[in-house]
Amino acid sequence: MTLAALTGAQYEITGGDYLAVVTELGAGLRALLHRDRPLVTAYDADELPPGGAGQLLLPWPNRIDGGHYRLAGTEYQLDLSEPAAGNAIHGLTRWSSWSLARHDPHAVVLHLALLGRTGYPFRLDLTVEYQLSGDSGLMASVTAHNAGSRPAPYGTGSHPYLTAGAPAVDGCELTLPVSQWLPADQRGIPSGPPSDVAGTQFDFRAAREIGTVTLDHAFTGLERDEAGLAWARLTSDGAGTALWAGPGYGWLQVFTGDTLGPERRRRAVAIEPMTCPPNAFVTGTDLLTLEPGQTVTHRWGIQAIGAAG
Repeated sequence: MTLAALTGAQYEITGGDYLAVVTELGAGLRALLHRDRPLVTAYDADELPPGGAGQLLLPWPNRIDGGHYRLAGTEYQLDLSEPAAGNAIHGLTRWSSWSLARHDPHAVVLHLALLGRTGYPFRLDLTVEYQLSGDSGLMASVTAHNAGSRPAPYGTGSHPYLTAGAPAVDGCELTLPVSQWLPADQRGIPSGPPSDVAGTQFDFRAAREIGTVTLDHAFTGLERDEAGLAWARLTSDGAGTALWAGPGYGWLQVFTGDTLGPERRRRAVAIEPMTCPPNAFVTGTDLLTLEPGQTVTHRWGIQAIGAAG
């Protein structure tokens, strides 16, 4: 009898000096390497993604307070997938089996039909494509199509942990292209409006050492290059990893892993591109409403930096 891995089928792709592994479970990014150097926190095929590593977050990223929201005058209650804090967290698809639509040496495409359920009675067809190029590294394209008969609330995010190869992030330099940070309570729910990062410990607009700063915050006010991309970077001794967020990703959740187990605590930095902030189903902030028949695509990616790049 053949024993199957917890994360299901494993889809390996390559591009130049890059190699990635994507899983059937949740269409997650299990590994990404450049010249055999990890760019993100990897995990075993027979291990559940630790701390959400590499997971795709749909149809909302981050948290919904109490799992309760109102849309067009109707109340909805989601299951509390973060029971200790009383929240619904990171959407509905990360523990689903995604179907393979295409797999070639440089790309893999996975699909999921998200059918209606209590708390989210909407119908979305979801597709993610991971591509690797020797010149530009990883590009992830996340597409949602409203295949149902009613408008659907929607947001997306992804949860890669960037690593620069250092044993701890304290000595790494972090660059974040953001001008505002979002205060939150102990449950991860926003507790006030966005505030200016200037003069605070959260100002990483110019590269600087993380040191003892603890990060588990959402940031916005993204600065973009001429191509419309916002770049975050984590480096150590001149080498490291860069993440870019394309148009539509107006937020980055940044997490230094302080609440993870000792083997993973502060070993990498989760830099999570999000289309909306925590609790967007409640507040409506940057929340998308997909009309029946509407399709939307968002793109983000990762590249190697410096000596190994």
